[in-house]
Amino acid sequence: MSTVRQRISDNADKAETEDNKNAPKEEEEETPEGLDLSGSLLPQATDQTSEVLDSALKTLPPRWRNWIVRGIFSLVMIFSFFFLIYLGPLALMLLILVIQLKCFNEIITIGYVVYRSHDLPWFRTLSWYFLFASDYFLYGENIIDRFGLLLSRDDFLEPFVKYHRFISMCLYMAGLMGFVFSLVKKHYLQQFTLFGWTHVTLLIVVTQSHFITNNIFEGLIWFFMSTSLIICNDIWAYIFGFFFGKTPLIKLSPKKTWEGFIGGAFATLIYGIIGSYILMQYDYFVCPAEYSPELGSVSMQCDPRPRVFTLQEYNLPQTIKNIFFLFGIPKTTYWTYPFFFHCIVFSLFASVIGPFGGFFASGFKRAFKIKDFGDTIPGHGGLMDRFDCQLLMGTFVYVYILCFIRAPNPNKLLQHVMMLKPEEQLDFYTKLTDELMKRGILGQ
Repeated sequence: MSTVRQRISDNADKAETEDNKNAPKEEEEETPEGLDLSGSLLPQATDQTSEVLDSALKTLPPRWRNWIVRGIFSLVMIFSFFFLIYLGPLALMLLILVIQLKCFNEIITIGYVVYRSHDLPWFRTLSWYFLFASDYFLYGENIIDRFGLLLSRDDFLEPFVKYHRFISMCLYMAGLMGFVFSLVKKHYLQQFTLFGWTHVTLLIVVTQSHFITNNIFEGLIWFFMSTSLIICNDIWAYIFGFFFGKTPLIKLSPKKTWEGFIGGAFATLIYGIIGSYILMQYDYFVCPAEYSPELGSVSMQCDPRPRVFTLQEYNLPQTIKNIFFLFGIPKTTYWTYPFFFHCIVFSLFASVIGPFGGFFASGFKRAFKIKDFGDTIPGHGGLMDRFDCQLLMGTFVYVYILCFIRAPNPNKLLQHVMMLKPEEQLDFYTKLTDELMKRGILGQ
């Protein structure tokens, strides 16, 4: 009897095993590892351009066709970048905002596709709402910090300036309540996963783009050099790797080579020194964009120039002095621009650390089995594929300015004083006068 029962149990197990083999793997389709995100689910990088360009390049090998398409659209982006630099800080801030929106959309779309089978309610709506709330807070902080006095003079905008942070907190709390109301019993885990997905995306894209906007208002040279150094490194690393690359650099990006990495770093360092010297000659690039109470408008003029862009005298290292002494050279000091040293640091970061922003993005794409974040730019992929390193570079420059460059700004301090009430301004004036008299800076 027991033998019969064992045979029946074995047959049932065998039948169940066969059914499992033939059954569709629904659970695997619900996990990122089992999804095939290529094809129609997500846009992929494409070299398809206009019919004229396609017909002109159809006889070329795919490798050279991709090189030409990539080169053409690189030039288009570079000339567009120069045109926006000419238009000034406001146009560049709008450009950063547009790029941020597109990059956010590309990453959120991946999350939406990965968990599409759950039909999660309000995911995309809430994601874009949190983006709006984050932009309102971060961009508002930036604008109020620099142009708060100008905005406070408008009766309609004055409450938004005064209560900006409270309004921002209320916006976020409303989004949090909306998320709680959207929770569905069967999908708690997936919804909280995507809630975290959205906030990590905000941290990567929105916060870092806010730092880049700060760099723009510190002076266009900080934004231009940091951005163009990454562009230069990317172009020359691609050229050196295309023609001379043989030694793989990292498994995450099989096409990256040591030859391209080293060649790109060398070219970037040379460009950084030459480019910085040229740009330092123009006030348009070195002066910060800020509100001037004297002019009553936004100004990009500075007198005197920031110290970092003026010639300074430095002592030579003792080793160099000794070498000069052996050759009968009495030179002990030299003159140069401090910005040269900073730009060398930026060049090294763009060449050595900057590419890791791209490697990080490559690892992300490999995790979800996609080639590129999108197909916005032929030969390049999505905007996130082009600006992954830029986000990292912009954040580094922002922190670098805070730590080594930025000093108390009299114009900004005056702007904050002018936003006080008249009696508070008089109190500040009295205290400042007394302090200056005590220190002997101001006479009786």
